Amino acid sequence: MASSNPIRRRFTLFTSFLILFFFFHHSMATPRKLAAIVKQQPLVLNYHNGPLLNGNVTVNLIWYGKFTPSQRAIVVDFLNSVNSPSSSSSPSVSSWWRTIGKYYGGQRDVVLGDHQVLDEHYSLGKSLKTTHLEALAYKSATRGKSSVVVVLTSADVAVEGFCMNRCGTHGAGKGKNGKIAYAWVGNSVSQCPGQCAWPFHQPIYGPQTPPLVAPNGDVGMDGMIVNLATVLAGTVTNPFKNGYFQGSVNAPLEAVSACTGIFGAGAYPGYPGEVLVDKTTGASYNAFGVNGRKYLVPAMWDPETSTCKTIV
Repeated sequence: MASSNPIRRRFTLFTSFLILFFFFHHSMATPRKLAAIVKQQPLVLNYHNGPLLNGNVTVNLIWYGKFTPSQRAIVVDFLNSVNSPSSSSSPSVSSWWRTIGKYYGGQRDVVLGDHQVLDEHYSLGKSLKTTHLEALAYKSATRGKSSVVVVLTSADVAVEGFCMNRCGTHGAGKGKNGKIAYAWVGNSVSQCPGQCAWPFHQPIYGPQTPPLVAPNGDVGMDGMIVNLATVLAGTVTNPFKNGYFQGSVNAPLEAVSACTGIFGAGAYPGYPGEVLVDKTTGASYNAFGVNGRKYLVPAMWDPETSTCKTIV
């Protein structure tokens, strides 16, 4: 039964306050001791024994909407950089991709397919649902177990769920040539750059630090590269929802999405980490590509160390 004595109650509250103050002050002064007590659990993406995309992975592109030739070149050069050892500079996009070789099945090579589609007349309109993305992908699917159709939508195209809970996605289904994997990424520059083009734009929420300068001079397209890298790695290592992932099968953390927001050493929420900076343009990057390109690629989960691996 609680005491009815007001003096005793006040003394008890004051004593409790002193204890809390002492604990707070002591904990702020000894963060290392607290860190030792509260240890982060290792990040583990379990392999669910399903088929992965192996060998030469053919990527066919669908450009839905208006893209300039220079914008398309940014994406094409990125995909050609994934396997290319031609860049003499390090770190490179290909060294980033080599982590994929540590997943079951070994190294995969990305091959840009000949089947590129330019849909500049918005054949399905400017407001697309997931079923529209699937329909576009199924039309352009090619034969072969290791192939993926990537639908890229321009800045004036709205896509179901875009900016609300996703910047890109991947899935699978049965097309005219059998079971296929597909992916989608949208240009967010006029819809939600603070969400889908970060760190090249100030974020919608969180610390409002100055954005990084886009390495190819196009916030929308450089943001698309980050998201394309994310869904491409996810498609290869979890194409049919039974590959590598953590969490729910319908909202999985995958090879790159498990490492969201990490681009260099020392990254934390709101800070992408230590990356390279071009002395002439001030652009930020962490990987060299073909044709003199520079890119910012996200960290990828390394199955050998169970950590998010960066290349700078």
